[in-house]
Amino acid sequence: MSNDVLGLIVSYVYAFGLLGIIEFIGKKMGWPIWVTRKLTHIGAGMWVWGILYFFDNWEYGIIPFASFIVLNYIFYRFKIFKAMDEEESTPGTVYFAISITLLFILFWETNGQPDYVFVAVAGVMAMTWGDAFASLIGKAFGKKTYTVFGHTRTWEGSLTMFAVSYLAIGITMQFLPGSELSPLSVDLTGLNIWAVALPAALVATLAEAFAPEGTDNLSVPLFTALVIRLFV
Repeated sequence: MSNDVLGLIVSYVYAFGLLGIIEFIGKKMGWPIWVTRKLTHIGAGMWVWGILYFFDNWEYGIIPFASFIVLNYIFYRFKIFKAMDEEESTPGTVYFAISITLLFILFWETNGQPDYVFVAVAGVMAMTWGDAFASLIGKAFGKKTYTVFGHTRTWEGSLTMFAVSYLAIGITMQFLPGSELSPLSVDLTGLNIWAVALPAALVATLAEAFAPEGTDNLSVPLFTALVIRLFV
């Protein structure tokens, strides 16, 4: 069995296992939908590392997230998994799958050319962890609010978004390029990674703050990756 076929099998087992487990535990523990939704969001975003680990060829590696563009829309449309969607929810999971697929098509290289997949992963990590912690802190401790395009955010949540995104971007750029997961990466020697992470995190925060409800799953990863690519 090739690594790519194994990767496809493991990816779908992971995805449906994640949905089923969070759905089950969420019901048992009585968690609110926004908690199970964020846990699902984190679990999905972190699987980009699994994609890099299991797949040898990017053409196969993009299949899981690309297929979940359709699957997530079906789940959203028919409210199949309560852990992902509630009645007033937006198709954010669809947008997230779209942004990850686009970023990996643009930046992942497995055929001998310089690899920029760290740009894609850094953008995804900003959304995965920055948005999740921003939501958690904003809901738990948010006192000072502001409204953009009819949607209310908290300053506490936005500051958390910036700080966590900064760490997520910096750590990704520090350890992914040149590792076993990205052996063909461009050489970042001499680049001040944490200086690059600063404007990228700022753009991620602004993209999250100004995006209409749900579309931050598109704007945050894409704009964050664009800023990083401008510097590398």
